[in-house]
This record gives sequence, structure tokens and C-alpha cells, in this order.
Amino acid sequence: MKNSKQIEKHIKGIANHRRIDILFLVASSSRITLDDISKSLNCNFKTISGHTLKLVNAGLLDKNYSGRMILHSLSPYGKIFVKFIKDFKKL
Repeated sequence: MKNSKQIEKHIKGIANHRRIDILFLVASSSRITLDDISKSLNCNFKTISGHTLKLVNAGLLDKNYSGRMILHSLSPYGKIFVKFIKDFKKL
């Protein structure tokens, strides 16, 4: 069971509309590069890089290295939060 501090870390990870958009995009694309995220969301590469770093640090995204490319995918907690946000949007 998670303590309050751990829950706070995850919640702060999604406390931005761009990061929520990134989570949904990664959920639909599974393994995606920063460049692809940036182009899909029509947003600055450095902005996306900063947001994905926060999502990784919050434990919601995983980074996998494939040669020189870094591919992003949802972590198990990221999947839970995507489901939670989808359910929350319906209310």
C-alpha cells in the first residue's frame, strides 16, 4: 500500500494539461520518441522533454533505450492513472 508521500508524487506528475496529453498519447502509441510526442502535440521539443522527465520521475512513464533512440511507454502506474483520468472525465 502506498503512503501519502508516494501518492503525492504521482498526483504532482499529472498536475499539468500537457503531461496529461502526453500520457494519453503514449497510451495510444505505446513506444514513442520525444520527437514524435513533440510533433504529435505540436509543442516545443524542450517543453516536452521537461514534461516527460517529470512523468518519468513521478513513475508514470518508462524510458527504454533502443540504440540512440529513447522510447517512452506507460509504466504500470501510468496505466492506472490513464484509466483513472478517463473514468474521471466521464463524470
